Amino acid sequence: MTVNQGDFMHRGLTAGAVALAALSLAAIAQAQVKIGVTVSATGPAASLGIPERNTIALCPKEAGGKTVEYIVLDDASDTTTAVQNTRKLIGESRVDAIIGSTTTPNSLAMLDVFADAQTPTISLASSVRIIEPVDAKRAWSFKTPQTDVMMAGAILEHAAAAGVKTLGYVGFSDALGEAFFAEIDKAAATRKIPLVANERFSPKDTSVVGQVLKLLAAKPDAIVIGASGTPAALPATTLAERGYKGHVYFNHGVANNDFLRVGGKDVEGAYVPASPVIVASQLPDSHPAKQQALQYIKLYEGAQGAGSVSAFGSYTWDACAELMHAIPVALKAAQPGTAEFRRALRDAIEATKNLSVTNGVVNMSASDHLGLDSRARVMVRIQGGKWVLQP
Repeated sequence: MTVNQGDFMHRGLTAGAVALAALSLAAIAQAQVKIGVTVSATGPAASLGIPERNTIALCPKEAGGKTVEYIVLDDASDTTTAVQNTRKLIGESRVDAIIGSTTTPNSLAMLDVFADAQTPTISLASSVRIIEPVDAKRAWSFKTPQTDVMMAGAILEHAAAAGVKTLGYVGFSDALGEAFFAEIDKAAATRKIPLVANERFSPKDTSVVGQVLKLLAAKPDAIVIGASGTPAALPATTLAERGYKGHVYFNHGVANNDFLRVGGKDVEGAYVPASPVIVASQLPDSHPAKQQALQYIKLYEGAQGAGSVSAFGSYTWDACAELMHAIPVALKAAQPGTAEFRRALRDAIEATKNLSVTNGVVNMSASDHLGLDSRARVMVRIQGGKWVLQP
């Protein structure tokens, strides 16, 4: 077969154009900042993970002149799946940073994977163990929710002021339940309030009668429920059925309307140390989180409907805010898709100062990968099926 010169030149130009287009696409892909996300959109923690996933759709799509792509996976509230998602996001999607996961057990399970890959990760879970101590692994780990240390302290401050003399505890039989108990135990010892009962249950349990009977036998003045999401309502329901009249406290893992719906009258009167977001309209104008929280609520409820906002979505929004703040700084040192960029991004997140977010003001350091202070927590009470700010 004979090919004339014109044909050859035409095909050569076509091939050249294809090659140039491929190079152009590669350059565009490299120009993108890729953020991996793993949240618990199904399973026991779904009432937390769904608003987190919904918030990602609202996060900025550009930072520092680069497009930002979010790759969102569901870990189904399962630690094994969370680890698999982390490996997939790092190995296949080659992300520059990760947001997630929803729960403490999942976030702790992910730690080795993202630390070994040197990929900065912002957890949406509560335990201080996710970020402390800031060793070689936790140098890559950050978080946006208030720590269990902060919230346990708020509970014991309130309990002491209310005249509570003895305390009972029932929590998840997982890393969250254990971590929150450890902090409640420390805070109670500081206040010289004895812990007279300590029980556990699984997020998938359908009955906690045995645990509640043991709690009631110890006759505590107040009971702390260290659990998250709608499963946390189960002990409260059983306590109500058995006629318990003392104070009931929850940790901040219940701050959404799904919990109020499931708990109903059985959680009425309970206290929760919570994010300012769930009572933003009740905050004084001087509160540093009020304006950011109100703006987020308007945006989220505009997309999802009135009354749909929760603290958990706000933690995702704050994670995105921290990344948007850090990306332009990191871009001065390296380009996305490289180890140098991930390192620069980690350094920029750690250097965050005076960043206003929906939960307060972030001031991080080499020893503090949360950066929030006591203004990031408020005490609320469930009254009339609503969150009511306490003085």
